[in-house]
Formats: sequence, structure tokens, C-alpha cells
Amino acid sequence: MTVTGCMAMMSIDEIRERLPHRYPFLMIDRVLELEEGVRVVALKNVTVNEPFFQGHYPQVPVMPGVMQVEAMAQAGGLAAGGAREGVIPLLAAVDKVKFRKVVRPGDQLLITAQILRARRQVVKVSAKGEVEGEKVTEGELTFMLAEEGAVNRDATT
Repeated sequence: MTVTGCMAMMSIDEIRERLPHRYPFLMIDRVLELEEGVRVVALKNVTVNEPFFQGHYPQVPVMPGVMQVEAMAQAGGLAAGGAREGVIPLLAAVDKVKFRKVVRPGDQLLITAQILRARRQVVKVSAKGEVEGEKVTEGELTFMLAEEGAVNRDATT
């Protein structure tokens, strides 16, 4: 992790060390800024090779909203504490989500997630996605922070 003041950048290799997601479900390509417990700015390069574009919609490929929310959740999870070794941020709630514009192959989805509040193992995040400076999606996400070995069937996913 490259540190600049209290901000850090993360490469794809460093992201893979912190998030449990793997292809085709890893939605974060790079972290541009990370101030753990405060905010994160991450990048998702949207390519026509994404598996979901085969069926959504083949003639006019549009990134599904649920995948945009997943990308925001992965970024928010890093800000919430997923950047710490041994901590898995589990998505517990999704609120106030709005989709404002479509995201297409070739777009770079810039995701910003800001911590709204954190209490013990529960963290609420405000997240937004932008393409070329225009907001395309936004919402609030709640995470439960679990220790890596403690995740079982009773936990939220």
C-alpha cells in the first residue's frame, strides 16, 4: 500500500489481499485514496468483457444496477475496515439507492464512499458512483464487520 500523508493507494494485488472477492465478482480495479474509517475513492474499469454484458443487454450493454451497488459495497467495505487484515465487511443493508444514468462498456466508474457512522462492528456508509464527473448512482450501505474465521451461515451476506 502506497501512503501519502494519511491517504493510501492500493493496486489490484493489494485489493485482492484485503477483499475476499475474485473474478468475476471483484468490482474494484484500483483504490486511488483510502483513509480507513473515513473515506475511500476507488475505480472500476467497465469493459465489454464483463460476464453480465452477455445477457444485460447484448445489443445495448448496460451495467446492471445491482453490479454498481456491489462495486460501491466493495469500496465501502474497504473504508469501513476491510482494509485491515482478518476483517471481512459483510453487507447488511442497502438504502436510498438511486440510478441516475446508465453505465456502459468503456466507462470508468469512480466510486466514493464516506463513513457516516461507526458503532462497534456496524458501519454505515454513503456511496456514489460517477462517470466523467456525472453522478450515475448513489446510496447508503450498512456493513457488519466480521472476523475472517467467524463467518458462518447465520451471518448476513
